[in-house]
Amino acid sequence: MDWYEKLQQYFPVEEMKSKEHLDLLLKEKGDVYHKDEGKYHVLMYAEFQSFIFIDYVYVSKQSRGQGIGHQLLDQLKQKEKPIILEVEPLDYHDSDSKKRLKFYQKEGFRHAESIGYTRKSLATDEANTLEILFWSPKGENEEEIYQQMKQMYEDIHTYKDKEIYGKSYQPVDEVLSYDEDRDVDNIFHRLDQKKT
Repeated sequence: MDWYEKLQQYFPVEEMKSKEHLDLLLKEKGDVYHKDEGKYHVLMYAEFQSFIFIDYVYVSKQSRGQGIGHQLLDQLKQKEKPIILEVEPLDYHDSDSKKRLKFYQKEGFRHAESIGYTRKSLATDEANTLEILFWSPKGENEEEIYQQMKQMYEDIHTYKDKEIYGKSYQPVDEVLSYDEDRDVDNIFHRLDQKKT
């Protein structure tokens, strides 16, 4: 199974970029967009001057619990830049969602409560709401993370979208919002409240 098939098996269709999109990013934006692949993992990330965005991180089921995810994040943390990623909202009926959030919480990630993020999937044409997590080595605030997410969305998620998919993703201002008074429960607080 190649790296793209591994990602396809693990991530929902509405979150997946096409193979063509990822190949173009690796080829044409290779100074920013990277793939770290091993026997048991695939990590796709964009490293900008002031932050890192994790697009996909996959660790095979048989190797989970062996510290691979920690090692991958540790390599990125050593760059001393904020690390940003998108996660599905907590689903108490999905043990993977709980384990994933526990892992990021243990790794020192915070939930960006002020950032709203909903985009329509080009694959399903349905709105997909995700939460933003970030690791902040120098105390970067959520407003800074929001600005970085906007840059990433325009440089990575929508890169040549019309050429690749035949239609464009929504403009960034329809997808991302920033509101310090956004009414949302902290994803980690909810995780700790409902231990099962």
